[in-house]
Formats: sequence, C-alpha cells, structure tokens
Amino acid sequence: MRIAKLLCRTALLAAALLGASLAPAVDYPAPKEADWTATDFRFHTGEVLPSLRIHYTTVGAPTGEPVLVLHGTAGSGTGMLTPAFAGELFGPGQPLDATKYFVILPDAIGTGKSTKPSDGLKAKFPRYNYEDMVLAQYRLVTEGLGIRHLRLVLGNSMGGMHAWLWGVKYPDFMDALVPMACQPTEMSGRNWMMRRMLIDSVRKDPDWKGGDYVTQPRAVQVANAFFGIATIGGSQAYYKAAPTREKADKLLDGRLAAPFTADANDFLYQWESSGDYDAAPGLGRIRASVLAINSADDERNPPELGIMERELPRIKGARLYLIPGSEETRGHGTTGMARFWKAQLAELLATAARP
Repeated sequence: MRIAKLLCRTALLAAALLGASLAPAVDYPAPKEADWTATDFRFHTGEVLPSLRIHYTTVGAPTGEPVLVLHGTAGSGTGMLTPAFAGELFGPGQPLDATKYFVILPDAIGTGKSTKPSDGLKAKFPRYNYEDMVLAQYRLVTEGLGIRHLRLVLGNSMGGMHAWLWGVKYPDFMDALVPMACQPTEMSGRNWMMRRMLIDSVRKDPDWKGGDYVTQPRAVQVANAFFGIATIGGSQAYYKAAPTREKADKLLDGRLAAPFTADANDFLYQWESSGDYDAAPGLGRIRASVLAINSADDERNPPELGIMERELPRIKGARLYLIPGSEETRGHGTTGMARFWKAQLAELLATAARP
C-alpha cells in the first residue's frame, strides 16, 4: 500500500480504524481517471519542470456545474471516494449530486499518480509548496479542462488549506469556499512541531543518504504511526476503542504491523510542503461565500486557540461550523465523514450567489 493511500485512508476512514461503521455506499456515476500535463511548470523556487503530470478523477458529466474537491496530505483524488465521504455527497439528491455537478478530484503535486520525487528525480525534485500545488490545480482546471468558473472549492485538511489559497489567489473564480479541518494561518504550535518530527525522522535516518537510499529508511514507519495516533482519531473515540492497556496495545500493534511501502522522499516532500503556508495576509481579498468547517476535538487545529474567531471577521459573511466532539467523531479525521456537515454544505450551496 502506497503512502498516499495509507495516509488518506487514515484521515478519511478513521471511523473504520476505530471500529465504527461507515455510511452505506450510494450509487453515483462511475469515477473516471485521467492525466493532464502542465508544460514548463515553474515552481516558487524558480525551478522549472518541462512537463508536470497532474492526475485527476472526475465524477459526473462535464456539463454539470464544476466543483473542485481537494484531498489531504499524501492523499489522492480517488482516496476521497469512500462511503463516508463520496457516498454521503455524490449520490442522487445529495449535496453534490453528480447528475447535476461535475466533481473534479485532482492528485496534488507529489501525491497519488501525479509527478513526484520517486518518479526518478528523488531529492533533486523541485521543493514544492502549497502555492505550487494550487497553481497546478488551477492550470488543470483552466488549461486542462477549459473551466472558467467553479461553483465550489471544498478541501479537507491540506486540501482545506489549499482552498483558503484558492480564495486568496483567485477570488472571482468560485462562488463558494469550504475549507475543512484547517486554519488559514501559518504553521505553528503543536501542528508544526509534529510535522517537523516527521520531516526530521527522514532527514536524520542514516539510511536516507541525502535521498539516494537503496532501502527505505526504517524510522519513517514508526514516525508515521506515532504522528497518526497523536494527531488524528479523537480522544473520546480512542478511549472507547481502547479503554484498557491490553486493548490499547492491540490497537497500536495493528497500526505498526500495517503494510507500509512508503517512499521516503515522497513522504518528506509531502510534509515539508506545508512549512511556509500562510493564507491569512490575503483573507480580505476573498469574495466567495465561505463556510469553514472544523471539529471541536481536532488535535491539529484546536478551537480553543481562537484563531477562527480572530480571522473570519475579515471575510464578509464568512462563518464557522464547529462539529461537537463525541465518541462518534474522530478528531482531525471527523471531516472525512460528511454526515457531520453535509446539511450545512447543502444550505451554503442553496444560498451562495452566482455571478
């Protein structure tokens, strides 16, 4: 199992990992996968790749209203096609009914089937950041798919931070914006410190060899398991699943024994790309209708910091929906279960003005 699939499922299927049942699957048009190549792609560093492959998945017909859905760190577009997410959103009569909407799910630079370091350049791959990833998404939508306006940009976790950047960089390009499981401000506090530990687990492993390793550095798997338990899953849900030491050990042993064939360079780049993220300086430029969605038990974005209350008033009409924490929520993984917020999304789409 590749790292993209593993981490995306960690975020979107936290409920399953802790023994909770997922929503039943709902019929929607069969997803279609394709590639588009951006030529002479210039990164924020000034480096240029002559060709950058962007893999993407679509649900619905191109004649529908276009909607962009963005995945989390190390995830992929297909990773969003779970019963708990797509099964609650894309079916008949659901908020993003794919008989009415054209849903676009790109793989970000460095993830899924898009161009990434493990394709051959290894540590010589350009150092990409979130703005580069958003630019690639924009070029896919405009040049690759010929779309000039989106009804909605919705993103989860890293995708939520990308959604903030979409609103800042292309303020007239979408009617509605839904950033989830994230903040618009720079990386800081526990969120960044935990990411630094992931990054350092690769760089300081002797087997990494500056990116020219023969075998995958062994420290990465343990670091990834540690990060997952510390920053996603929900305290109440973990306690419900593991109320004794014996059950906690069993849950942890299962995580450590899970198949893990990550590429260390891909892993390093994916987490390092968040380092200079900060959408806050440009929030005043956003013109779309904004519904930010976070969960009260989000380990990476704790609401008690008051960041959303401070920043959202800078955007006209923006509002926050905070999902109450419970044994049924999954901390940072809660927003991967659309049943907790799909009613609020439907309300937004019913009221967001069109150009």
